[in-house]
Amino acid sequence: MMDRLIEIILHTDDALLALVADNVFNAYLLLFFIIMLETGLIFFPFLPGDGLLFSAGVVAASTNLNIWILLVILIIAAIIGNLLNFTAGKYLGEKLERSNNYFLKNYLMKSLPKAQKFYDKHGGRAIIIGRFFPIIRTYIPFLAGMVYMDRRLFLKNTILGAVLWIGLFLLTGFFVGEITWVKNNYGLIFLSLIIITTVPLVFSLLLRKNSNSN
Repeated sequence: MMDRLIEIILHTDDALLALVADNVFNAYLLLFFIIMLETGLIFFPFLPGDGLLFSAGVVAASTNLNIWILLVILIIAAIIGNLLNFTAGKYLGEKLERSNNYFLKNYLMKSLPKAQKFYDKHGGRAIIIGRFFPIIRTYIPFLAGMVYMDRRLFLKNTILGAVLWIGLFLLTGFFVGEITWVKNNYGLIFLSLIIITTVPLVFSLLLRKNSNSN
């Protein structure tokens, strides 16, 4: 399983085609776990979420990978991942409150009011919009748990965000996957997706750094 995961990260389209040809059930299972891990554990922000969804859609257009089964499975994976992350954040937040550790009290706890202010201002929109940004989508639910966001508000926006995120990238890949130009320039498209979804985050961080220095 780990070998398959590494292969998909390094050679997404070819690895997916080989996996589907070998065992379509394993393809569903592995894609489910990749999406769940990327959104559910803060240790896996490097997993190829956007590109993987697009690739899965492209592969589904020309194989026996059923796009509608895949859509439902991956939406569920994204929801479960966020809930796991939220629960872990809430647990850690409770531990921090009871901890006497100097580092935790004087460094980590000081950052929580900023996170609280962010969620108070943006509410559920942060959960939805965060889905579309690599790295951020891994940490948004975790921090939401740490600042005790209302669980019903979190769940509602987690479901909506998962449907929009999975649906957009997966179905786009599926409906344009048979276009000749897309097939011939898949590597370029994959790289472009990474850049398009990462640049706004980098730009935002640079602006914030510049404003703080002034």
